[in-house]
Amino acid sequence: MKIIDISWPLEASTTIIPGEESILFEQTKTFVKDAVREHIIHLNAHSGTHIDAPSYLFRDGKTVDQIELSTCAGPAHVIDLTDVDVCIKKEHLEHKDVRQDDIILLKTKNSNLNSTDPYNPSFVYLDSSAAEFLVEQKVKAVGYDYITMEPEKESDRAHRILLHNEITVVEGLRLFDAAPGVYFFFCLPINVIGIEAAPARAVLLDVSEDIAKEYGNK
Repeated sequence: MKIIDISWPLEASTTIIPGEESILFEQTKTFVKDAVREHIIHLNAHSGTHIDAPSYLFRDGKTVDQIELSTCAGPAHVIDLTDVDVCIKKEHLEHKDVRQDDIILLKTKNSNLNSTDPYNPSFVYLDSSAAEFLVEQKVKAVGYDYITMEPEKESDRAHRILLHNEITVVEGLRLFDAAPGVYFFFCLPINVIGIEAAPARAVLLDVSEDIAKEYGNK
């Protein structure tokens, strides 16, 4: 079974949003001195591949430990939008295969960016009309291939639309190795309690013909 790692690697030089603190690995024990190695990891909960919960933007929203794990694993559809410039709109999605309870992974030109590049303010983002369309289709999760799905100028509109409807948001995916199609998706957040986001490890499994057939007939 082929496993495709679609996680954003974490290191000191990993891309971060301007204003956030850089990732730091602080070594507290060394093998020479202590016969073991230990580190403290300092990172923003929204670093690299991570899952956003409704409490990120809503006062009484669910925290990341309250998200249904069924939205973080299951058959997923990688949709190729690498020909889209500037932003993804409803018109780019309405003729794609998007159905109720889908996990939708949006592959854009962003996946070709290096994981340690400086933040690119011109990344391809998700527009509010596309977010509204995904809500109308009643998808259960949306994965995006940049560390955020929209620039600051968009005022988190797509985020708000998806999270208000309790659609799980996964950001920081790296989809350059994933051809369009159906996979089995695993992206489980660290089980931290009471906060708005958590780092996660995301992978795709090539699905068998039987699973693909079942997915196609749902």
